[in-house]
Amino acid sequence: MRKIEDIKKIAVLGAGTMGPGIAQSFATGGYKVCMYTRSDGTLEKARSILHSSLKTFAQEGMIKAAEIETIFNRVSFCSTLEEAVAGSDFVMETIVENRDAKAELYTLLDEILPEDVYIASNTSFLNIFEIMPERRLPYTIIAHWYAPPQLIPLVEVVRNDKTHSEAVAVAMAMLNKSGKTPVHMKKFVPGYIVNRMQMILNQEVFYLLDNDYCTAEDIDMAVKASFIPRAMVVGLVQRFDFTGLDMSANNFKNKSYVMPEQNYHPKALFERVDKGEYGVKAGKGFYDYSGRTTEEVLAKRDKQLFEVFKVAKKLMEDPV
Repeated sequence: MRKIEDIKKIAVLGAGTMGPGIAQSFATGGYKVCMYTRSDGTLEKARSILHSSLKTFAQEGMIKAAEIETIFNRVSFCSTLEEAVAGSDFVMETIVENRDAKAELYTLLDEILPEDVYIASNTSFLNIFEIMPERRLPYTIIAHWYAPPQLIPLVEVVRNDKTHSEAVAVAMAMLNKSGKTPVHMKKFVPGYIVNRMQMILNQEVFYLLDNDYCTAEDIDMAVKASFIPRAMVVGLVQRFDFTGLDMSANNFKNKSYVMPEQNYHPKALFERVDKGEYGVKAGKGFYDYSGRTTEEVLAKRDKQLFEVFKVAKKLMEDPV
């Protein structure tokens, strides 16, 4: 069983939305990384995105300018799976969220990897423990990152009932070394922590929009001016201690709140999708981004996120 000090090289499989940011995080943590995808175009784009992101980190004072090339040069770019995983101690899978595609990849990995190489999946909801070859389960975890992964601290680390404790310990240590904030989930549940919370919020967002209770801008302003910044101090659970558990219990007893039906079909969402209004990448979604490039919008978002997480880090290091 490999220890944390044995982990030298990481293979990041998938160079799309999440791959470059995950590769950047591990490389910043001092690891050698090989990023893999079958498409030369995607690989070249990932190379450009990674280098650009490192420059942004330097501009924000998160790394030194002199470190850009050092970190970038820790990452290699591979167009064959065999090359990517050769000599790797840890494999981070970030391919498309498709059960069959992941099962096919795991079968290939099982054929070419030494038995004690750790395998992690970035899957958002799939139970990959059901499709991983049996002999790999002691070395398998889910490590679920959030976009943009190089910036968002959280990574949810999920085990199965056969996962060796050392696999969890190594993953948590690697993520800490790479500047992340890992949380450990003792068993699998679809969506883990944050996605489950977001799915409940999503239902309420579309319920309010579809029934014309308020606008998208009103919802965003309300949460930005209330429980989202408050959560940086008292989270979602500790806030009960400040509200009073007796009062919270009464709210449940009174049953004054009724959730939207579980199979709720969000009209406000699908109407926009049908019109091709996919969000930032299309120049319009619930908000209008026309007149700015995607890169400009993302850069402004990232700059503001940097400011938020600089403050968040201080608060998390000195909890109430």
